[in-house]
Order: sequence, then structure tokens, then C-alpha cells
Amino acid sequence: MTQTQPIIELDSIYKSFGSVRANKNISLKINSGTIHGIVGENGAGKSTLMSILYGFYKADKGTIKISDQKVLIADSQSAIAHGIGMVFQHFKLVENFTVLENIVLGAENGNLIAPSLKSARETLKNLATEYELNVDPDSLIENISVGMQQRVEILKALYRKAKILILDEPTGVLTPAEAEHLFRILKNLKNEGKTIILITHKLKEIMSVTDTVSVMRQGEMTATVKTVDTNPEQLAELMVGRKVLLQIEKKAPIIGSSALYCRNLNYTDEKGVHRLKDINFNVSQGEILGIAGVAGNGQSELLEVLAGIKKAEGEITVNSNNISLNSRTSNPLTRRHLGVSHVPEDRQKLGLVMDFYAWENMALGYHYKDQYRSNKFFMDNTQLKLETEQRIKNFDIRPNDGDLAAKSFSGGNQQKIVLAREIEQNPNILIVGQPTRGVDIGAIEFIHRRIIQLRDAGKAVILVSVELDEILSLSDRILVMFDGKIMGEKIAATTDERELGLLMAGIG
Repeated sequence: MTQTQPIIELDSIYKSFGSVRANKNISLKINSGTIHGIVGENGAGKSTLMSILYGFYKADKGTIKISDQKVLIADSQSAIAHGIGMVFQHFKLVENFTVLENIVLGAENGNLIAPSLKSARETLKNLATEYELNVDPDSLIENISVGMQQRVEILKALYRKAKILILDEPTGVLTPAEAEHLFRILKNLKNEGKTIILITHKLKEIMSVTDTVSVMRQGEMTATVKTVDTNPEQLAELMVGRKVLLQIEKKAPIIGSSALYCRNLNYTDEKGVHRLKDINFNVSQGEILGIAGVAGNGQSELLEVLAGIKKAEGEITVNSNNISLNSRTSNPLTRRHLGVSHVPEDRQKLGLVMDFYAWENMALGYHYKDQYRSNKFFMDNTQLKLETEQRIKNFDIRPNDGDLAAKSFSGGNQQKIVLAREIEQNPNILIVGQPTRGVDIGAIEFIHRRIIQLRDAGKAVILVSVELDEILSLSDRILVMFDGKIMGEKIAATTDERELGLLMAGIG
């Protein structure tokens, strides 16, 4: 089979969930031995389409061909039998099993496990050498890095003789160095004749690693182009339906007085794990302090300590007010009284009450304010609804109905509800975690503008994000965390992903 021949052909694929049409009349050809990117906003239908190809869903209408043969993919076992493997964004591994046991799991030869493990060990050794996928077969999953776990998922698929590999947002939890290594692996796989389908929202990755890219919008396929014939700006416009600024311009910061500083901050969780280790930093009025790091290195705990959710030891001063970190008065309400607003990383767990209406969520944490109360005992619902209506307009929240429950909005619009509530309070300090997680590319542009506007108004912003592009674009200074410690500080204008990536990997 030559490289120009399609290995996958989807023809007129339709899929609906109730009244929601997720895929509409999608036709797509993917050539053998290529890396094919699929991009689109949230809800564009990318994951649904790939789930049909992998057998999780069955199309309402349409046909699938593999190597020019019409096939029926009823379930994932059928997909595997047709040579299709999938690496999910959230890995499907048993944490207290070894690497070898996870790879064999579900693909054992007979009733006895020992012969399967022995055979798999040799196969694994050969695959690791051939594709640069080295990993210790006897390590427990819980003891290896996220990047290594991803290699295990790829090895699982290759062990099952996958010739087509689907990867869903594969770099979301990787350091830049791990991401570069992954792309070398994908290119090795391509050179050996494998076909890769890459779902990602990172347009820079699409441009660097794919041969062809398909764009989806509102359940339909809007374009398929050779990667060399396009650019990130054109792809963003195809995804959103309008021009999008991928890099928000900002003027040099006007640094004011100290807004918040931490001294010798330490936090140990309920399991006795030391999560924050002697954290020291300062953020001033009129600047954005970015905090970079691979997820799980203390950034989440730092945000929650700063917001008053978790108790800690050490010293935090906010606007010249010392906070007693272990006292009952160290809580989110105290922080709000000091002008601190917090956009949590997990909007559904910490930012919203999903069964409350949007207008009720707009008051969460600020319901004590006189502007929201008709008297000592009752809220002024009329005023709150009017304010919600204005915020929905300001932040382009869709649908524009404050009487809908939070759970009725998409993830990106839930994020906008939380951002609207916190930013519209005009805080002195905004603590924001993963501001654009799960947000469409058009909304990312809007959110970035609002954060920069806050900074230009003389406010202090502490920004945590796993997206290095976002950290570099928005921040004035950047701290990098590894294993609960601050590994280093960089000026955003004079650093790059390589420098930050080394610090993220613990290399000072």
C-alpha cells in the first residue's frame, strides 16, 4: 500500500444524541503512513467521530472502510481486531499493576498468565527498541511519570498490533521535553508505516507534526488541508468562523507596590505528603505572575492555600495585612474582604453549584454584600438577575439565559460564569487556575483580554496554567514549580519553552 492511498474512509457519518446532532454528514479520508490532525472547538464533534471509529458509539448513518474494505465496528474489540488503537486523554491503566501486566491485560494467551507475561516481555523489549518507547516493564504504574504512563498506553496498542493509532489531546499533561519525545515517537511510528490520528487544540503542535489537518465546526467537517498549505491563523478562523488573535498584545507593565507576598510557606496534606516546601515569592500591583509546572507539582495546593481553602504554615501578607494561616479566620471569606478573588482550577467542584441557576451562581461567595440583599434576611433576587443579565452580555455567555442551571451550560460557558463573577468584583488580586481549560479558541482570546485589562488597571494577577503558551503570552514574571518547590524565576519576555521545560523537569 502506498503512502497516498487512504487507510480510513468515512462516508456520510451521522450521529445524534437526542435532539443534539454531534456529527452531520461527515466524509473523511486518512492516508496510510501519515499523521493526520483533527482540530475544532469544544462540541465540534471530534471525540464523537473518533469514538465511532473506535467502536464506543455506533453511527446512525454512514459507512466506514479500512484498507478499502467496508467494516462494521460494533465495539472496541472489533476496532482492535481491525488494527485500530486509541490512547485516551485520561489513561486507562491499573495503577497497582506493573507495566507488563497492564500491557497484557485483556490480551492474555490462554488461561495461564505466566506464559503471556513471558511472551509479552520479549515483544515489549523489541517494541521499545524499535520505536524509542523505553520503559521498565516491572515498574508499578503508580511509580512512573505521566510521560512514561503514556508510553505504556502506546505500547498497549502496538502490542495488540495496531496499525492505526488515535491520540486524544496527548500533550496536556507532559513537559515540553516529554512532548518533544512523544513527537519523535510518532514520527518513528509513521516511518514504520503506522497511521496516526492526532486530536489536539494546540495549533503549534498541528503545524509541527502533522501531514494533513481536518477542521470540524458544529458537528460538520469544514476543511481538510495539507499542513504545509495552511497556518495557525487560518486554522483558527476555520474552527471559529471568524478571525482570531492567537497572540494578545500587551504593553509593558507599570509595577506598583506589593500586593501579596509569601514567606516560608509549607503545606502537608491529610496523607502526610509534603506538598509545598518553603515557598517564597512576591507579586505586585500591575503585574501578572505566572506559575508553570507539570500538573501535580504543588501548583493546585498553592492556589488553594492562597485562596484560604487549605490551611498551611508560613506567612502570607495581602495588601499589608498579615494572615494567620492556621486560624479559623484564614478562609475564603477573609480573602474576599481583602479584595482577593479566586477562579479555581476545578470549576464544577469548587466554582459552581451545578444545580443552581446561573444568577444564583453569580452571587456565590459574595452573597453577604449589601448590593445583593433586600434586607437582613433576604437576597435581592431582582437586582442579582439584572446584574447577571449584564455579565452574560459582557462575557458572551451562551445561551444568554440566567435562569438556566449551571449544569445546562457547556464547560467553556461554565468557566465564563465563574470568571464573570470573580472579575466583575474588581478585585485587587485575582488568583486564577487554568483560566481557559476546556474553553473554545475564540473564548480564549476574550478571557486573555480581560485578564490583561485587569493587570493594566493596576491589579495583581497570579496565574496557574499547564499551557506554556498561555503562561508565556500573559505573564510578566514566571515561577516554575517542581515537587512542591520553586525551581526558578524567569522574566517572560526573555525566556522560552526550553528554559521553562528544564525547570519543570526539576533541572535547575
